[in-house]
Amino acid sequence: MSWLLLFLSSTVLVCRAAVCPCERPELCRQIRQQRDFEVFVFDVGGKTWKSYNWSMVTTVAAFGKYDPDLMCYAHSKGARVVLKGDVPLSYVVDQQNRTAWITEKVNLAKTQFMDGINIDIEQAVEEGSPEYHALTNLVRETTEAFHREIPGSQVSFDVAWSPKCIDKRCYDYVAIAESCDLLFVMSYDEQSQITGDCIAMANAPLSQTLNAYDQYLNLNIDPKKLVMGLPWYGYDYPCLNLSQEGICSIAKVPFRGAPCSDAAGKQKTYKWIMQQVNISMSGRLWDNKQQAPYFSYKDPKGQIHQVWYDDPQSICPKADYVKTKGLRGIGMWNGNILDYSDEAVAREQTTLMWNALLGC
Repeated sequence: MSWLLLFLSSTVLVCRAAVCPCERPELCRQIRQQRDFEVFVFDVGGKTWKSYNWSMVTTVAAFGKYDPDLMCYAHSKGARVVLKGDVPLSYVVDQQNRTAWITEKVNLAKTQFMDGINIDIEQAVEEGSPEYHALTNLVRETTEAFHREIPGSQVSFDVAWSPKCIDKRCYDYVAIAESCDLLFVMSYDEQSQITGDCIAMANAPLSQTLNAYDQYLNLNIDPKKLVMGLPWYGYDYPCLNLSQEGICSIAKVPFRGAPCSDAAGKQKTYKWIMQQVNISMSGRLWDNKQQAPYFSYKDPKGQIHQVWYDDPQSICPKADYVKTKGLRGIGMWNGNILDYSDEAVAREQTTLMWNALLGC
């Protein structure tokens, strides 16, 4: 579809009188208040949002199907709900395409009574390329359009755990940070490029994670622009061999120039992990160097697996760093994957994970 057709179709959409789906019409008003501390939650669909700790949540990035009930409820709690923004960079190198995409997103936010947009573009980009400049322009122009059309709206951009060309994402991080309201730093999938031994490791080792924030801050990026993203999931790695020292050798799955990656494993939810650890062969173990929990288990076929994850013990020092350094806030991928059932143990585990966001 051409940029002109996109522009016209989105304009028609917004011209139709958007009917407020909330029981109280005032709940359709966009949230304008900026919180001093952000708790930024990604929601991927379903209804588990009803069990979130809404005394903490400030922004929900809606990555699932649009749910007007979620929007109404979040607004009743003073929390923002923002769109997901994703587009091929090769498409938005063209200025007209870029303008059409931005217009479409602004109009969609208006018709759905949303409070901004989270731009989630995780594509490889070469420094100085047309895509490199297009991305920076996209973030700046999106922010300008949203702030103009929806006063008080929030525009955020998702960045890798380090600014050092992780996964070949060589972005102009300084200019992008200046161009939007906040950066959500995805401090997870830190084994997406394994250049050393092909072994199972922590999803977000403490020292590596915190050193990467120092790298962002050393670029003179305002700490009030940085939200620390945490994993509420782990990786389940089938072991080619499990040494006597407990080191799990994994298959070589290359990714963006690295010979090995966490793609040798599978992402598992915290809910699954808490159930599996109880029936594992090792029980919960702790790695002092990486400051992360893990365990090993044997599947029905006799294959040994090693699972690395985050829990309140590994999250707390990261949350403390957020407060010590005066970062904008904290968040997670994703809010849906705790166990929100009524079982007493599950309730306690879920409460502890939410509370860990505020530190030890």
